[in-house]
Amino acid sequence: MRSTLAALAVLALLSAPAHAKKKYGPAPETEGGLLDDVNGYTIARDGTVKRFNGLLIGKDGKVKALLQPGDKRPDWLDFRLDGHGRTLLPGLIDAHGHFMDLGFALTHVDLTGTTSLADMQTKVANYSASHQEPGWVQGWGWNQEQWGLGRFPTAADLDLAVKDRPVVLQRIDGHALLANTAAMRAAGITASTKDPVGGQIVRDAKGNPTGVFVDNAVDLIMRAVPAPAPIERDDAFRKAQEALLAFGITSTCDMKTTQDDWNVFRRAGDVNAIRLRIVAYGDGVETALSIAGNSPTRWLYSDHLRMVGVKLFLDGALGSRGAWLKQPYSDMPSTKGLPRLDDTKLKNLMSRAAMDNLQVAMHAIGDAANEEALSAIEELSETYKGDRRWRIEHAQIVDPADLPRFANNGIIASMQPTHETDDWKMAEKRLGPDRLKGAYAWATMESEHVPLAFGSDYPTESPNPFPGLAAAVSRQDAQGQPAGGWHPEQVITMPQALAAFTSGAAYAAQAEDKVGSLEPGHYADFVLVDTDPLTTQDSQAIRRTQVLETWIGGSRVWVKK
Repeated sequence: MRSTLAALAVLALLSAPAHAKKKYGPAPETEGGLLDDVNGYTIARDGTVKRFNGLLIGKDGKVKALLQPGDKRPDWLDFRLDGHGRTLLPGLIDAHGHFMDLGFALTHVDLTGTTSLADMQTKVANYSASHQEPGWVQGWGWNQEQWGLGRFPTAADLDLAVKDRPVVLQRIDGHALLANTAAMRAAGITASTKDPVGGQIVRDAKGNPTGVFVDNAVDLIMRAVPAPAPIERDDAFRKAQEALLAFGITSTCDMKTTQDDWNVFRRAGDVNAIRLRIVAYGDGVETALSIAGNSPTRWLYSDHLRMVGVKLFLDGALGSRGAWLKQPYSDMPSTKGLPRLDDTKLKNLMSRAAMDNLQVAMHAIGDAANEEALSAIEELSETYKGDRRWRIEHAQIVDPADLPRFANNGIIASMQPTHETDDWKMAEKRLGPDRLKGAYAWATMESEHVPLAFGSDYPTESPNPFPGLAAAVSRQDAQGQPAGGWHPEQVITMPQALAAFTSGAAYAAQAEDKVGSLEPGHYADFVLVDTDPLTTQDSQAIRRTQVLETWIGGSRVWVKK
């Protein structure tokens, strides 16, 4: 990261200081910098709101003081900027994202927002025609539910777009993949290929693979895809970082960090190219241990990178019917989903991580998977005591009888509000309305005093946190549907939602001593925005909020053009 002093010097040139230093003679010690005349907020984890109109930043890039109207301003400053009454919020923290996946999604064919199978075919064909290299075409973001297709797409469908080279397209949730015939041929997939444990090869009536691979079966195809070159990985890093900064994300948890991902982060750090803060969770216990050793790493690159834990997968996603349910899917009674780890292996992996004080984050979407995670935590907490901060990622479909169990053993519910607004119609189809009383239950988590951390699960969803904030306080989608909100009893307040995206997410990442709130001693990570979400009653206006500037460690790192 560029030095704070250098950044402040640049800002001093860009903005006329309120009080220039003396030209001759020794100047007294300066106080750092000041952003004045701002509509400032900071939010505690309990939702307590503190307001201020001046932010004093020390030379170390940390908050020195929050100033109120009438408070004396320092005489000697490196810079003083007028906020012109704009709203200043703590830097938004995404508690659950996939950093390199976002970067690659931005470099491959983008299928998010496609409205039909034909739309997808056209985009893939056009991309293939204009990108002759590399040999494989890769894409992200298809969703058959948005197409009204009534089925999964097939290799035959994809062959109509591109037949002469391998094509692999990740579903929007990252838990299913569509391959064309050339890709299956390159991977050696035939009718005799067996389903792996925790995965499914979707087949036709004759047992032939249709081209769709779910959860652990995705690896059967991806192992044949040429690995990206280091230069491609570094480009993906830059694209992901720029996208996150533009949305006001100053810190993120990277879920499922691979060794290659970690190498990219380290290369960026070595040349001072990491601007936001990344808290990494290794892709499985062995990966985490190979990177971190026998404990979480220390903070690297001036508190910009750290590995603290491990990511485990208990099930898949609703869209691909991989989420593990207690009862069969209403729209496909032949399946309850796919458990990806049996009980014994799960507890062995959790125990191995806990032995070295690595934080455990478990993907659990279905009610059976959430019950499994809760039971495992309860059993292991008898051995591994103390501040473990067990995390359950998503916690989407929970049996109401299991909801009170989240309050035990300091379990963190790491949830993504836009999953609810994007998935509610599909969730009703998959489970029926009577089984959704514990779904996306943010208000219940709050009432049970469960630590709540919000994120987006990017690139499954946009990393933009403001649609997430709007969803949390309205439970309505971008079209304002459904009227009154879906299960409105689970709406939470804006201070609670903003806390989950700031101080709550920092706590979940074991970083609450550094970021998450603008209190003295914490880093001056913040954003200036064009809407005041604390006073705006219109959730759609909150959804449309634009970030004007992003600051990290007292330095301005992104400005809206």
